[in-house]
Amino acid sequence: MSDTAPPGPAPAPAKRPSWPLRPLRQFRPLWQRARAQNTLWTFLVLLVLVAAFSALRPDAFATGFEFRSIAVESSILVVLAVGQTFVIVTSGIDLSVGSVLIFSGVVAVRTMNALDPSPDAGTGAVLIGVLAGLLAGLGWGIFNGVWVAKAKVPPLIVTLGTLGIALGLGQVLTHGIDVGNVPSSLANSVGSGSVLGIPWLIVVAVLVVALAAPALHATRFGRYTLAVGSNEEAAARVGIRVDRHLIKVYALSGLLSGLAGVLNLAHYSSTTLTSGAQDNLNAIAAVVLGGTSLFGGVGTVIGTVIGVFIPAVLQSGFTILQVQSFWQTVAVGAVLILAVYFDQLRRRRRGNR
Repeated sequence: MSDTAPPGPAPAPAKRPSWPLRPLRQFRPLWQRARAQNTLWTFLVLLVLVAAFSALRPDAFATGFEFRSIAVESSILVVLAVGQTFVIVTSGIDLSVGSVLIFSGVVAVRTMNALDPSPDAGTGAVLIGVLAGLLAGLGWGIFNGVWVAKAKVPPLIVTLGTLGIALGLGQVLTHGIDVGNVPSSLANSVGSGSVLGIPWLIVVAVLVVALAAPALHATRFGRYTLAVGSNEEAAARVGIRVDRHLIKVYALSGLLSGLAGVLNLAHYSSTTLTSGAQDNLNAIAAVVLGGTSLFGGVGTVIGTVIGVFIPAVLQSGFTILQVQSFWQTVAVGAVLILAVYFDQLRRRRRGNR
């Protein structure tokens, strides 16, 4: 399926769009984009937090074990937030990612149990279950994309609806009770195992980031995503099929939510039915903290990764310092407001040029 319109009669000369589709060699270096999108400043905030907690409790915080724990606990959210980044870059939003995560985990474990209910289910049953979980996430993403792109229903409303539908169907399939009969081969390998000393959860998250980061800025799919978020009308004028591209972007978000659901199932050996609402907010907060504009057209995957780690470092540091966890919420909320404020300042300066 192509995102460009088929050749036809030569169109009349159109006004030059405000976001020219530039050749790859003309794109600015990564560090320049990071500086312009607040990502660099967010990274400096993260470094200050790490330095502060390391200075206050070097014996407890500045350890390999603590850094590894932070990375493991953040891996699932990284996968979830990467998909959210693409959606927000198109000036949309996906409130359903947490519920799709849960639904995908439910579908995966139900499929595995149907094929082989024993705790020592074979590799075939596990792989089919994983595939079912991924397809479930992909299906929800396409569903969201079709309603947003074809029916022109605002993304906020569509994904708010699917947030409830996906979570409700997950509870219907489990009768509201967490399913814990996860095959040991999945839990012991992907959930708690490692490769070359690196936990599988971190490996998967790094692979997702390694694929998504250049895809957003160095591929046609990414440039179309940025173009649609910058000016949807101009993107349509130069031949981009905006509706098809939006469906692909929401499908990507759904697929990554499905992957996060499988990872969540493997890590906790349970469907964790009550955790979805907070995952939605955490993913959106991470994307915004990382410098992606809620108005679309601007964003980086690396920034989102940094945005994931700021709350994680705060939580770890406050726990070690025995500070009430409520202060973590206060601190993250304050940083979130500042991130949006600086984004608006940048847009005003750009508009005054």
